[in-house]
Amino acid sequence: MPTYLLAIDQGTTSSRAIIFERQGKTVAVAQQEFRQFFPRDGWVEHDPREIWESSLAVCREVLATAGLEASQLAAVGITNQRETTIVWDRQTGEAIHPAIVWQDRRTANICAGLRARGQESRVVERSGLLIDPYFSATKIAWILDEVEGARERAEAGELAFGTVDTWLLWHLTGGRSHLTDATNASRTALFNIHRQEWDDDLLRLFRVPRALLPEVRDSAADFGQVDAGLLGAAVPVAGIAGDQQAALVGQACFERGMAKSTYGTGCFLMLNTGTEPLRSENRLLTTVAYRLQGQAYYAVEGSIFVAGAAMQWLRDGLRLIDHASESTAHAEAVGAENPVYMVPAFTGLGAPHWDPNARGAILGLTRDTGIAELVTAGLQSVCYQTKDLIRAIQNDGARLQELRVDGGMAVNDWVMQFLADILNVPVDRPRITETTALGAAYLAGLQVGVYQGLDDIAELWERERRFQPAMAPGLRESLYAGWEDAVERVRHH
Repeated sequence: MPTYLLAIDQGTTSSRAIIFERQGKTVAVAQQEFRQFFPRDGWVEHDPREIWESSLAVCREVLATAGLEASQLAAVGITNQRETTIVWDRQTGEAIHPAIVWQDRRTANICAGLRARGQESRVVERSGLLIDPYFSATKIAWILDEVEGARERAEAGELAFGTVDTWLLWHLTGGRSHLTDATNASRTALFNIHRQEWDDDLLRLFRVPRALLPEVRDSAADFGQVDAGLLGAAVPVAGIAGDQQAALVGQACFERGMAKSTYGTGCFLMLNTGTEPLRSENRLLTTVAYRLQGQAYYAVEGSIFVAGAAMQWLRDGLRLIDHASESTAHAEAVGAENPVYMVPAFTGLGAPHWDPNARGAILGLTRDTGIAELVTAGLQSVCYQTKDLIRAIQNDGARLQELRVDGGMAVNDWVMQFLADILNVPVDRPRITETTALGAAYLAGLQVGVYQGLDDIAELWERERRFQPAMAPGLRESLYAGWEDAVERVRHH
């Protein structure tokens, strides 16, 4: 039986394909960036066709690089940027509007209206989510209202909605599978996370026709087969999870209280709460961590919209650095006691503030502030925002013993040490930091029998380095107080 697993990791700025062998070791990687569109302030779009074509291209490339045939793959797993919303024509497979990306804030007024009508507690109770432009529900309604004839066509069953996993699956299977998994469904604000089904009340509230929606399956399930013409052989698609949930699986956070934080474009911290959903009193999200054999496991999640994107902006927008790797030297020169604070609220603030109107700011500038201080402030902002999330989680009664980290910024030793210092908890970096793709591969492998159960997967997790907190408590408190002050100023502009 073949044991190679192909993971499609469709992210916000690039599509990647990674082939893993059974032990979790990377065999080959292919990656392709695609265009970002910003048609108006706060709007972010992708071309759905580009998402699909780049994903297919990297799958073909990674097989060629690995010197493997598709017939040697045991299964394919998909992980994806979540909440990003695509509506397409069931006949042609063509999208009727550009993909509205998770970062997009165009429906802020719709959300404000629903909150003003006192609808939020109902949404939180059923979906575990707040009313916010981040989630798919208001994005779908916006497309149906803005594209001529779309609402009527949706009600007639001519259109299909999907998050990116569903869009890719549809095209991979030649239009045969209109499916999603419970983790992605739980990010739409239309899914009842307690009953594990689309919720008629929420569909009515957000004005989304049921005929649009995909069928929801477990995270390890039979999602159909890749059309043989695409890769050279029919391969089962056997695992799907949204990127943050996939990272939780890749980090083997299967016990209650285990947590991971992924540092990509944004930063997402997720803590496993087991088979019981924990309702946050601190504006964190309750979400499906994964669902296996019909049993849902839950997590509490905090989302930061801008992490790696802050460094991208310093590099591409301000041209202060040529490459993200230069940031370490700047940070080492400045040190942790940096008087400059960057609040990267480019598209509003995420958890625990949920302020879509906040905008970014740099505070504490003096005549001797230079590039090094600004770059260091960008790195530190990621750690300070993580502390905001940890505090909210602790206030909800969850206990954090350690934090497993992954994503692009996790390879930066300076940032990880500052993170451990500011959080005052050990930070563990795994040997394999590609945990998002790895989680999708694990789920697919679980479904087809490459792994017998979660214990098999947990045994494969290996720590590469532990960062122990070493900062004096007084310094930790004063640095964080400076951050809280900076955030307050941004929120009340």
